Amino acid sequence: MSYPMPRMQVELVPAARDQLPVIDNLIQLYAHDFSEFQEIQLDANGRFQYTPLPLYWTEPTHHPFLVKADGKLAGFVLVKQEAGVWDMAEFFIVRGCRRHGIGTTVAHQVWRRFPGPWEVRVMEANQGAVAFWERAISKFIGAPVKSKRVAKNGKLWHHFGFDSAPAV
Repeated sequence: MSYPMPRMQVELVPAARDQLPVIDNLIQLYAHDFSEFQEIQLDANGRFQYTPLPLYWTEPTHHPFLVKADGKLAGFVLVKQEAGVWDMAEFFIVRGCRRHGIGTTVAHQVWRRFPGPWEVRVMEANQGAVAFWERAISKFIGAPVKSKRVAKNGKLWHHFGFDSAPAV
């Protein structure tokens, strides 16, 4: 299924250090959605913890972003680079903004911003996300892409690998 490109203004905005609490709030929604596919426990205060979050403002290989649609908060993206490969560490679009092309637009903006080899990992149990990434990456590179299935910690994952650098 193909979704239309959004008719709204979609922005990928680098998150300032003082916006860490905003992303932490969005992580609560993201982790709640993700808890359907992976066992994630609430802490004693009823919150999901994402301990690596502060690294996105201290490590030069980590990049936090907010997503806005028509100027309103619509999600977040956490990107990091390890061993020369870009990694879509976390990617979240709020439910009310899904299926409008916003996620695809944002993913393409991220890949253009950080050209080079990329990896996107998705739990096999999250079939909606597997289909989303397959469509988004295929549209970006202009050719069909298939994932490699990998077992890790008793779970099956789909790994998508591609290069976002423009052809010369």
